Formats: sequence, structure tokens, C-alpha cells
Amino acid sequence: MSMSFERYMLDMIQPMRDDLTRIGIEELRTPEEVEEKLPTASGTTLVVVNSVCGCAAGQCRPGVAEALQHDALPDHLYTVFAGQDKEATAKAREYFAPYPPSSPSIALMKDGELVHFIERHQIENRSAGEIAEDLTAAFDRYCR
Repeated sequence: MSMSFERYMLDMIQPMRDDLTRIGIEELRTPEEVEEKLPTASGTTLVVVNSVCGCAAGQCRPGVAEALQHDALPDHLYTVFAGQDKEATAKAREYFAPYPPSSPSIALMKDGELVHFIERHQIENRSAGEIAEDLTAAFDRYCR
């Protein structure tokens, strides 16, 4: 029995995708989907750059989930998966300038413009609660 590497990776990362989609975050899997959603989104938009990295992404996803229990929330919720949906991730990152590529990372946009960005180094070695606090402070500032 042989399994392709691609199939293996898809199976391995599905739970990581599910961590975000089950809480209502829409996956953008192609550059066309990113281009259709990000520049035209009115109001506030959260974009989570998901990642396989356990040391950072293992706290990022729960931190995002915790933050989404807050009373002030973004109007739109999206995710791209670094290393998997490479072209979609590259397209999304075009909207995160001047920040270099970072995964995982979290962007908050308002009317198509980046207003808050959490880079990987701001996720590493932090708890889900600390990440959620950072996000909810940004939600309070931009999503009310």
C-alpha cells in the first residue's frame, strides 16, 4: 500500500484546518478567492495565516478561537494555509505590507487596509490567552 505525499499531508493538516473552519472562519484556497474577498471587504476582516508549525500555530488557533468569543468582532473571517495553499497565501500576504511573510500570523484589516498585524515572533512562546488578549484589544479598537 502506498500513499502519495500530497494525500498524506492533506490528511495530516485537515484537523488544523478544521480548528478554524469549525468556528466559522472561511478558507481561501486560491489566489482568486483571496482577490475576490480581501480588497472588497467592507468593515473589518480577520485573516489568519494558518500553519503546521506546532510551536506557534498550536497556540495561534486556540487564541483566535478564544478571541472570537469577544463581544466586538470583525465583520469577515478568513484563513489561508501557509505551505499548503501556497498561491492563496502569497496573494493574501500582498495585503500585509510592510510585514515580511510570517506563519502563523494574524492580520486585521479595515476597509481593505491593514490596521493590526501579529507576526509569528509575537505568537511563539505565548499562551492562547495572551494571543486572544492581543486580538480582543485590536477588536475593541477597530471593530466597534
